[in-house]
Amino acid sequence: MDTTKTPAPNAAEADTTPVALEKAETTQPAEAAADSAVTDEVTDADLDDEALAEDEAEDREPSHVGSAAFAIVAAGLGVVALSGSWVAGIVSERASVAARLELTQAADANAQIAAQFVDRWHTTAMVNGIFSALALIVATFVLALPAFSSPERTLPTWVRSVSWAGIGLGALGILLFVLMYFDLLVAIPKAAGVGA
Repeated sequence: MDTTKTPAPNAAEADTTPVALEKAETTQPAEAAADSAVTDEVTDADLDDEALAEDEAEDREPSHVGSAAFAIVAAGLGVVALSGSWVAGIVSERASVAARLELTQAADANAQIAAQFVDRWHTTAMVNGIFSALALIVATFVLALPAFSSPERTLPTWVRSVSWAGIGLGALGILLFVLMYFDLLVAIPKAAGVGA
């Protein structure tokens, strides 16, 4: 009996398996390179998206929320100055009470008129004048704000319109304050028969 083994008919192919391993090894770095190329492309795409988002954020128009709010406040203050406010009513009542407490029994009619009415009018005019001045200052601040920021920044049209309305109402309120406080709009009533 022959105990020697004959080589398998595929022995030559068995010798070439290292070549197949080399091919397999060469395909693995190629796949890794392809994966890294895809990763680089994704990374570059992500970076491009981030840069684009930053550019869009810089190019985006500012919201002007603060300017709009201040413009509305200015117009509201102007309306309050012209129509009167709760504050003006309270302060004028206090001025009237204080003037009446200072009156004596022997005070003439003109002094009583001044204590009961004129001091109240002047105090109301003063409070409304303060509201008008605030409206004028706030509206002017809103309109002047773009001049102190970037030159290309402009306010929306409606914000500018409301600010101009606040300036107009504030100026009208200050004019009425001057006319009322110095008794140019309505003359102080005088008691008849008392020394002129």
